Amino acid sequence: MSEVMDSSKSYSPSWRDYLEMCKPRVVALMLLTSVIGMFLATPGMVPIDILIFGNLGIALGAGSAAAINHIVDRQVDSVMARTHNRPIAQGRVSLQQAIIFALLIGVVGMSVLVVLVNPLTAWLTLASLIGYAFIYTGWLKRATPQNIVIGGISGAVPPLLGWTSVTNSLDADALLLVLIIFAWTPPHFWALAIHRKDEYAKVEIPMLPVTHGERYTTLHILLYTLIMIAVTLLPFVSGMSGIFYLISATGLGLGFLYWAIMLIIGTNPHAPIKTFKYSIYYLMALFAAMLIDHYL
Repeated sequence: MSEVMDSSKSYSPSWRDYLEMCKPRVVALMLLTSVIGMFLATPGMVPIDILIFGNLGIALGAGSAAAINHIVDRQVDSVMARTHNRPIAQGRVSLQQAIIFALLIGVVGMSVLVVLVNPLTAWLTLASLIGYAFIYTGWLKRATPQNIVIGGISGAVPPLLGWTSVTNSLDADALLLVLIIFAWTPPHFWALAIHRKDEYAKVEIPMLPVTHGERYTTLHILLYTLIMIAVTLLPFVSGMSGIFYLISATGLGLGFLYWAIMLIIGTNPHAPIKTFKYSIYYLMALFAAMLIDHYL
């Protein structure tokens, strides 16, 4: 770890190192839900300036939060196989460079939202940044096995941010989109936590499979999957979405339920990582179905 902390070392990071610190694949999924939130907020076309600058500001805010996550978790990252090659953990980006970068893109992102979108979206984005980067990463992650449940609200707000970018208001339908991702987050992440249980145990992070065992975790994944399926039906119940969405949400939910049951049965050693991968495609397909239904 000395090379990470040694300020006298000469660093020449590449743009790829800075991009990796922003967790581009995670941010891309967030932007997908943000864009769909924008289109769901209006019966017509989203104004092009809002589409561009709203998502730019949201992306920069999310990238800043991700970079802070790299900073806070640099020692843990250097030990875990999944993260040991991250730029700060490997010393390709110094701590000072990382802090400046995170601060810079965060300020730029907030400025874009305040000036070119609206202050409400900027404040909500800032709250999400603080929630993920400081409350979850800096405290909850190491404080309780319910970390991902409590901290999941920070990662659930992108569709709300997209919505408020268009409407400049907090609406019930937008909050329902947040609730869907909030319910999706525990079974999504706990599946990965089972797959990486030994690594989390090694760095003493109290993920649910580490503190309560895999059996307990798989039961909770099943419970939250059932909750998630029920929540995803609410857009149809509320009149926000129609029959196409209902059929899609039901089919996708049954697929998620299949993998939750496979985890409990425990006969497939690859079930945790397959559940995790399915959960990503599930969320993308669910929001895509919602968007298609919106224009049918």
